[in-house]
Amino acid sequence: MGDYENVLLVKPKVFVYRIPTIGTGSSKAADWNLDSPAWTGRMRLVAIGNKLEMRLEDGETCDLYAKCPIDAHPGTAVEAVADSSRYFVIRLQNDNGQQAFVGCGFQERGDAFDFNVTLQVNWENMRIVQKRSKLI
Repeated sequence: MGDYENVLLVKPKVFVYRIPTIGTGSSKAADWNLDSPAWTGRMRLVAIGNKLEMRLEDGETCDLYAKCPIDAHPGTAVEAVADSSRYFVIRLQNDNGQQAFVGCGFQERGDAFDFNVTLQVNWENMRIVQKRSKLI
């Protein structure tokens, strides 16, 4: 039997971009050709047990396009860019473990804020639960 899934956040419109190879230093959204996203759809942030997953899905059919397992925050799975609060570099990973880094952007600054706060609050709650379980 699988773990219970808790949907933490849904944003109906996000953009995915092909990005240049990430070198040292922060990535910049200005380098991503923002007028031509590679994909547009919805994003669901889902907690599964003690794991977190960002799912990119077709906005109409809800079919899964890609997923980003988030194993820590802050961490390498989701990183803010240097020049905007609406864009992030995310690490997509398939079921075989293959990974790809892409750009992800939100149309509105408030949507990006909601995403970032939801990540922070979820990880803080998970830390509290882990500390309590060690005390029992």
